[in-house]
Amino acid sequence: MRKLSLPVRLALLVAGSTLPLIIFVSAVIYRGYEKDRDDAAARVLETARSLRMVLDAEMQRITGSLHVLSLTNSLRSGDFDRFRRIADGFLAQYPPGGSMIIADRNGKQLFSTATTDTSSLPPRNNMDVVRKVFESGKPVFSNVFIGSGINRQILTVEIPVIVDGQVIYDISFVPPTAMFQTMIEKQRPNAEWALSIFDSEGTNFARVPNPQETVGKKASPTLLAEMFKSNEATFQTISLEGVPLITAVARSSMSGWLVASGIPNSSLVLPLLRNLAITIAIGILLMLVGVAFALRMASTIARGETLQALLVEELNHRVKNTLAVLQAIASQTFRTATRNERETFDGRLGALARAHDLLSQEKWVGAGVHDVVNRVLEPYSILGTPRVAISGPKLPLTPARAVMMSMILHEIATNAAKYGALSNDSGKIAIDWKFLPDTPQQTLQMTWVESGGPRVSAPTRKGFGSKLIERGARDQLGGSATADFLPTGVVYTIECAVA
Repeated sequence: MRKLSLPVRLALLVAGSTLPLIIFVSAVIYRGYEKDRDDAAARVLETARSLRMVLDAEMQRITGSLHVLSLTNSLRSGDFDRFRRIADGFLAQYPPGGSMIIADRNGKQLFSTATTDTSSLPPRNNMDVVRKVFESGKPVFSNVFIGSGINRQILTVEIPVIVDGQVIYDISFVPPTAMFQTMIEKQRPNAEWALSIFDSEGTNFARVPNPQETVGKKASPTLLAEMFKSNEATFQTISLEGVPLITAVARSSMSGWLVASGIPNSSLVLPLLRNLAITIAIGILLMLVGVAFALRMASTIARGETLQALLVEELNHRVKNTLAVLQAIASQTFRTATRNERETFDGRLGALARAHDLLSQEKWVGAGVHDVVNRVLEPYSILGTPRVAISGPKLPLTPARAVMMSMILHEIATNAAKYGALSNDSGKIAIDWKFLPDTPQQTLQMTWVESGGPRVSAPTRKGFGSKLIERGARDQLGGSATADFLPTGVVYTIECAVA
């Protein structure tokens, strides 16, 4: 997989840091929107309850006043001329448009505030309400119907006139529609809200907005499908104007009429969308600013890395030149030495050069133990074969420790090639390292185990290589190095302080 460039990685870092913040803030805003919806639903239901209480209070006042009228002597005695003055005084309490009718059991109009000529009045055309009054002897609240005398939609509040335990008349009061319209306009929180009063069959007889177009019509299909399921409820509807609403209904236990209040979804959704748009816009702007800074920083870092690489290459070149000069001087100095001695010295210089090459690749910030081991064993062509087993945790070494470890392992590998497991075609090497527990400082222990080679025995004297291994481990690695010459093969144990 191709490694991403530094500018791309920094840009992804900025985006990866900014996007979760944008998502988090958006989630907080949406959570606030859900809470606002819950609060709005509670306000809508509370408004419906308040409107129902106002409606019930007005109906209680009307039925109480009509009950008082039913007890007047002029009405009970059938003196309708004297009763007219009392009825007119009752109607004066209300806006224009109200009327009162007295009818008998058969629906015949005996009295009307609209005219004194009762003989010309038609019979009542909502006889089901009249019959209910005479049968129950209790107040009855009608649904919307077409009045027989005035030929328009009305509803009535009916009160029985009882004499000696018998219902003799039915007082029918037609409340003016302006009374209900004024009632809901006073209860309307603001111009966004929709309020309605319905009869028990779902017909509007007072509404805001657009009362002229909606009064006398049925509720919208979505509201009509839900409004009769319970006495109080909150749900989603679409108004007669086609506006989605959060709607609440409340039924009057006194009249059976229903009140509904609703608030447009847009009053909540539009602020949500506005806040989300602002959040996303600011987030994208900050992300773009961050990406711009990241690209500028990447350019600066790239220039620094280029300069560092140039300096490291120059350092490596100088080290190699120095080693080459040292090798030339040694060749002249050790001209009388044996070929084996010269090859040994050249091998040590080569190990030192390979260690410097490895550090150069890592830009002199150190090298891993695994890389050091591979570089030492690479000339012997056994890497990746069954003859060598390498295992241990990933661990970086400082430049000084990496050079010294490379020199020590080179000495051990050279001895194995001369006398041990690498001197034949069947020998094997197992290299393993681990951390030692319960040590004052973090200590690495490496073991080099040979098997399958010629039988070995402990040397009678220590050469330069053995001294390099012991002193290098002690002085440069801050640890120790021991060798056990077992019949099966030599075992080296190297301890190195890494902290």
